[in-house]
Amino acid sequence: MSHHPLRLLLEFDDRIQRDREQAPAFLHRRDRRFALDCEQQGIRPNAAAWLAHMQRLSGPGRASQANHKLELQWQRIQHGFIAAGALFGVITMAGLLFYDGGQRINITVFLAFVLLQLLLAVATTLQAVAGWQPWGWLQRRLQPQLPGQTLAQLQPLLMARAAHAGGTAFATTGLLTLLVLLVIQDLAFGWSTTLDTAAGGYHTLVQALATPWGWLLPAAVPSQELVEATRFFRAAPDSPGTAPAQWGQWWPFVVMLWLTWVLLPRLLLLAASHWLTIHKAGQLLQQHPGMQALAWRMETPTLDTGNQHNDADDLPDTTTRAQTVELSDTDHIVCWAGAGEPELPQQLLGNQTQILKAGGRASLEEDDRVLATLAQALSESPEPSVMVVTRSWEPPTGELHDFLDHAREQWPGDTRVLVLPLASDANRAPADHLIQPWLRFTERLPAGFAQVTVLPSVPDNPYQTGTESP
Repeated sequence: MSHHPLRLLLEFDDRIQRDREQAPAFLHRRDRRFALDCEQQGIRPNAAAWLAHMQRLSGPGRASQANHKLELQWQRIQHGFIAAGALFGVITMAGLLFYDGGQRINITVFLAFVLLQLLLAVATTLQAVAGWQPWGWLQRRLQPQLPGQTLAQLQPLLMARAAHAGGTAFATTGLLTLLVLLVIQDLAFGWSTTLDTAAGGYHTLVQALATPWGWLLPAAVPSQELVEATRFFRAAPDSPGTAPAQWGQWWPFVVMLWLTWVLLPRLLLLAASHWLTIHKAGQLLQQHPGMQALAWRMETPTLDTGNQHNDADDLPDTTTRAQTVELSDTDHIVCWAGAGEPELPQQLLGNQTQILKAGGRASLEEDDRVLATLAQALSESPEPSVMVVTRSWEPPTGELHDFLDHAREQWPGDTRVLVLPLASDANRAPADHLIQPWLRFTERLPAGFAQVTVLPSVPDNPYQTGTESP
């Protein structure tokens, strides 16, 4: 079981959602038993150990895919930001350094763009920490199915992390484009502004920006003479007395400026957003309502000897709104966990009936092959339907629930699933009390996906009972 806080939160929230289908008494006994086992082993129970215990109880390979899908969604969003950032980094840097030989590349414009990138990076982090989502409309388009209330609190941080990943790609490809253009072109840099700014003030500004690397790379700090010599005016672009080589001496400063004030802040803020996401996920896990309920169930004994009420006669409410439907013909039958052995009732079999086996002793790979085979066959059927044959005296299992969940994802949307519980005598309908658990089982599935059917009753043969017809 992974101990990554974000993955733990996703798996824990998904398990709590699935536990809502279980009775409170069952959950209490199960989790109290887990706490006592941990006490005997000298282990302190926590979310990771509890999830690992639940995975062992459910069996390998049958965990819900909801958390995996959410992770894949955010991976796709982040990869999209990275791809877009890398592309715009090349285009933007090529635009900033466009030089046709007749004009200078204005360092002032470059400084303004660097400042804009820095402000955007800081604003992205601040809105994530504050929980504000200015791009909620984009999130709704990228995520048709939004997460629950607990996971929704992580959305600003996850979106900020994706944005910083895209910004890092933007800065990286921009730097690479800058280096390539420096090699293949003879770029001429200068500075110009409409404001009444002296060369001394501009030199002070560039010196302040170069403070982080000035002690290490003095050559990347423009001198007073370079600043005075490379000022140009649009009306008179040619500055008399300026050597042609001086226009290119700005490039070390430009490279270090982009590296220090664009790429490095993005890398630091990307790391910070990753840490904030992990920290927030750990907090949400500890504050999760399900965690508080789990702690109560693990700490509270399941028996209260002070209760004088004898509830042995208090039978549970087994009524259900679902009803059985009439048996109908289908060309696809799935025998679940050995049901229908040694043979199926003859009235289920036709000339083109396809019989498949799943569950029980079948491996997960065999179950997946059955799902894939039926998905292909059902896609070619005008009225797709599948009959799942089970044993009525065996209660529905979580393995069958997961099998049908995977089937719903792979089979056509209009597929009709009929669940047929067989009695010990396969040619007779099972007793009503054996049908009720299966009706409740189909109620827990998505509405309209599966229904319970039974074999029609066969009248007794009077010659087998010793009676004589008049």
